[in-house]
Formats: sequence, C-alpha cells, structure tokens
Amino acid sequence: MPIDEYLAALSKELRGPRRRKTDLLAEARDHLTDAAEAFEADGHGRYEAECEAVADFGELADVVPGYRAELAISQSRRTAMMLLFALMIQPIVWQGGAWIWTQEPESATALNDLLQTVVRAVGMVVIAGAVLAVIGTGIGVRYPLVREHLSRATALFALVGSALVAGIGVLMAATSSHAPGVPAFGVVGTFVVLPLVLVSIQAERCLRLSRA
Repeated sequence: MPIDEYLAALSKELRGPRRRKTDLLAEARDHLTDAAEAFEADGHGRYEAECEAVADFGELADVVPGYRAELAISQSRRTAMMLLFALMIQPIVWQGGAWIWTQEPESATALNDLLQTVVRAVGMVVIAGAVLAVIGTGIGVRYPLVREHLSRATALFALVGSALVAGIGVLMAATSSHAPGVPAFGVVGTFVVLPLVLVSIQAERCLRLSRA
C-alpha cells in the first residue's frame, strides 16, 4: 500500500537515535492514516485515498531534510548528556587519597600540580558547555538560529572537550609522585578515557547527522 511503501522509503533515508526515529515514523504514519481516512470519507477508494495522503505529505526530497534535522537534534542531546555524565564522575578519580597517585598531595610534582589546575579549569568549561548544550537541545530548539547550528557545535565541542580531558587525565596519572603502573592507568582508562571515548563516538555520529 502507498503509505507503507512511503514510510519504508522514508525510513531508509533516516539515520539517528532509534527511539526518536521510531517516534517520528509513528507520527508520520498517524498523520498519513488520518489524511487517508479523510479522503475515504470524501468518497475515494482506500488505495486512491492513500495515494492522495502521500502526495499531500510531500516528496521525500522535501520531507527528509526536516526529519534528519530532528534526529540530529536528538543525537546532540544524547551527546551532551553523556558528556555531562562523563565529567560529573571525574571527581571520583581525582579525589585526594582515593588512589595511590592521589595520596600524599604535598609530594606532587610541579608538572602534576599544573595539570591538576588545568584539568579543573578545562573540566569546568566543558561541564558548563555540556549544560548549555542540554538546555539548547531542549528549549533552545525553539529558536531557528540555535537550531541551525546546535548539532555541529555540540559535536565539535564534545570532541575537543573529550580529547582534552582524556589527554590531561592520562598525563596526570603518568606524572604523579608515584611511579605510574597498571592500576593507575587502569582506573584512568576506565573512569576517564573510556567514558570520553564513548562520548566521542556519539559526537562523531552527531557530526555526520549535522552534515546530512
């Protein structure tokens, strides 16, 4: 039937968060079904009614960009939320005395002290940016200017922020007053690098969607 064929073709053109994609396709189906029923009520046969409903809905070339933009916004929100969560767990890693390289802070090297200062500043900026991105992907999408640039800006910000925090984290473990070893790098890898790698993967998807 025309509606099923149209929705199948539309689905093939869309990439992005599955739940949001499913919701968008369900909304499109509801709209098309209601339109077809209205045409039937006017005396059209079912097949002809569905054809009319699909024609009124629009050509895929005209419809797809709007749906892709919606999915890009949804991916941006997911990326921002993951970035915020990844940054919020960092105090667990760096709290004094929790791990061997955070013990005896008075014996820390000058480089390690500098890195701690830098990572705090960078972390605060990234957290603030992630919060703004979460807000932007919520109420901010009401504004065309925000909506137009939000996905790409969120993706680039998440990629840069993740790389900086992860890189500084590894350097902090390597330059601590205690000789770096498998436990230190294991903890940093688990609580710092791995979460931020996952954020980067989401950001890369966001960037691809923003270019679609």
